[in-house]
Amino acid sequence: MNHFPTKIMLACCLVVVGYAAASQQIRKPVSVIFDTDMGPDYDDVGAIAMLHAFADKGEANILATIASTKYEHVGPVLSVLNTYFKRSMLPIGVPHGEASVLRDTQHWSDSLVANYPHLYRRNEDLMDAVELYRKILSAQPDNSVTIITVGFLTNISNLLQSKPDDYSPLSGADLVHKKVQKMVSMAGRFPKGKEFNVQIDAPASRYVFTNFKKPIILSGFEIGAKIKTGIPLINNANITNSPIKDVFRISIPLAKEDQQGRMSWDETAVLVAVRGVEPYYKLLCGAMVVAPDGSNTWNPNGRGHCRLVEVQQPLVVQKLIDDLIMHQPK
Repeated sequence: MNHFPTKIMLACCLVVVGYAAASQQIRKPVSVIFDTDMGPDYDDVGAIAMLHAFADKGEANILATIASTKYEHVGPVLSVLNTYFKRSMLPIGVPHGEASVLRDTQHWSDSLVANYPHLYRRNEDLMDAVELYRKILSAQPDNSVTIITVGFLTNISNLLQSKPDDYSPLSGADLVHKKVQKMVSMAGRFPKGKEFNVQIDAPASRYVFTNFKKPIILSGFEIGAKIKTGIPLINNANITNSPIKDVFRISIPLAKEDQQGRMSWDETAVLVAVRGVEPYYKLLCGAMVVAPDGSNTWNPNGRGHCRLVEVQQPLVVQKLIDDLIMHQPK
């Protein structure tokens, strides 16, 4: 009896099994801590909607959502959004020490807290941001966590300077070095300029971009400024009772510059943190240098930082983001 076909079939099966295993490795969810000012701007809302969409697709594992601001409703707003996406028990952190109190001028945060269910009612009911960072990081495998920062660098600076505690005998800097794989930040304007997230807490920004020793990917102001999203969402009659839609519906008409959609800085950071840089962008590596006033320059001879450079047209990324922020919870 000729066993050649059987051998071929067996070989093919082994190849398929090997390919499936490799695919599972490639598609392993990215473990993420999401650090956000969640206002004053509302691209943070689009960014967290994308992150929950990626989690529902099995592409991301959200470990915590942490605020870098402490205005009255920031914790409850995060609770609204996590609850909407069926993750009401997701850990939320808010700074208990010095931090910005800047908030949304359109008052969409008030609308969300008034009209949508949420588990946490007050910032005071939530864990301190740095304490939550240390608790979450200490429990993760080494070199496994991606931090996404789309707000101020206050928490990261405080984390790096934190002392050993009941969660870990390591200093903050050592804990980050042990547990974090990379950080993706919506920060800076390139090749030079001033950018809001960096400028608001300039001392923290300077400390972080000087002392954070794991790789940092930077999505600069110029990347998200060309991407206008939210119009398909607010025009989608099939989406109702959605806090994501409400935020864009309330805010877009209030600014003439948003007639074609809101600029989408924070969403780009979530995109590359979860799905990777390619095929949307390429990386230019060097170092961002932050001045005392929060302005930044780019040192092409520096090390440790890489910034996004466009490969595909902004409209390609815009369509992708618009689709993702219309994702409905499972």
